Amino acid sequence: MLATAITAARAAGETLRRTFGHVVKINESTPHDLKIQADLDAQAQITRIILEQFPDHKILGEEGCSGNPNAEIEWVVDPIDGTLNFAYGMPHFCVSIAARDRQKTLVGVIYDPMREELFSASHDGEAELNCQPIFVSQRKDLKDCVFVIGFAKSQETISRGLKLYEFYAPKLKKLRMMGSAALDIAYVASGRIDAYMESTIQIWDVAAGNLILQRAGGRVDLELNPDGQSYRIVAQSGHHQIALP
Repeated sequence: MLATAITAARAAGETLRRTFGHVVKINESTPHDLKIQADLDAQAQITRIILEQFPDHKILGEEGCSGNPNAEIEWVVDPIDGTLNFAYGMPHFCVSIAARDRQKTLVGVIYDPMREELFSASHDGEAELNCQPIFVSQRKDLKDCVFVIGFAKSQETISRGLKLYEFYAPKLKKLRMMGSAALDIAYVASGRIDAYMESTIQIWDVAAGNLILQRAGGRVDLELNPDGQSYRIVAQSGHHQIALP
């Protein structure tokens, strides 16, 4: 499954890399978000590759579900995490693919096609970046740390994010908001940043990153929101006491 996830992520990523910077077909524009045709095309490409190898598995994706709805194994796919970045010509986005059974996440892959960086892990193996082991940061003093805060799409979640920004900004080396939750978590796993937090996120944004971060020695706190669909998350190196947003 890990090999299939890597193949699918690289294939979709290569398509995105070739089309990056060209005119983007926008299917829907909403406050703080876009729906673009490239998302649908990338998910279709990923789905085809996975189901060719595992026809009895299920695909849960940001752009819809397919495969066997009663399958024991479910693939969780975000074909473009950072859609707005991609659409606006900012080269910070990725493909995120995870596979899980009813107990645990089995494999996770995050591929940044613009930097050709592939983060990966299996449930019983090391976290890797381009086949080299990665580990979380050992920075312990907040004054040396970089955190990322994600801002969701409602006024309530924007207000929460602003409060977090105000709380942490004086305590840290820097705060960032980069627009791709999956890459944020991958960056925590590789020690580039120390924590990522957001009050409203979808499972396909974080499923692969959660496994990669845990196998890199980090910690993920994930809690379902009252809406029953979105999550609150803190993904961190594990050296700090950070409450869920």
